Amino acid sequence: MRGVSHVAVGVADMEKSLHFYRDLLGLRVVIDEVQDIGGIQAMKEGTARPSRRAVHLVWDDEPWATFIVLSQFPGVQSNPPPKLNQVGINHFALWVDDLRERAAKLEQAGVKFQLKPSEVPAPTYGGGKTQKVLTCIFEDPDGTLIQLDQQL
Repeated sequence: MRGVSHVAVGVADMEKSLHFYRDLLGLRVVIDEVQDIGGIQAMKEGTARPSRRAVHLVWDDEPWATFIVLSQFPGVQSNPPPKLNQVGINHFALWVDDLRERAAKLEQAGVKFQLKPSEVPAPTYGGGKTQKVLTCIFEDPDGTLIQLDQQL
């Protein structure tokens, strides 16, 4: 394996989520389209081919860079996302260079923090024994947990 291709996040309200991921986190939209995802299974069952609105967001212009996909399935209700102590992918983390500034912007916008910016030892992040990482965890509009990390 070489790295993460993308992170897919299901959302209830695309406009709210776009405001959060694009305007507050600073990601850039590169694709915004309705996609037919029914495929062969829907044809076999004789059911309608489901579609979703998918928005791809990036923070880097490098070819093959990791990206985030926000997906909204119209009319579909779902359970809340898992929390840190639950089974399943319960959060994702992004490296940043300006964590305190980003956290302040999120806090001013009323974003709910599970962990405010805190310094922690770096070994669990791949760093050396004497190094530190600044980290924080907060919720997106649907309660999905996101972590920001900064190497100090």
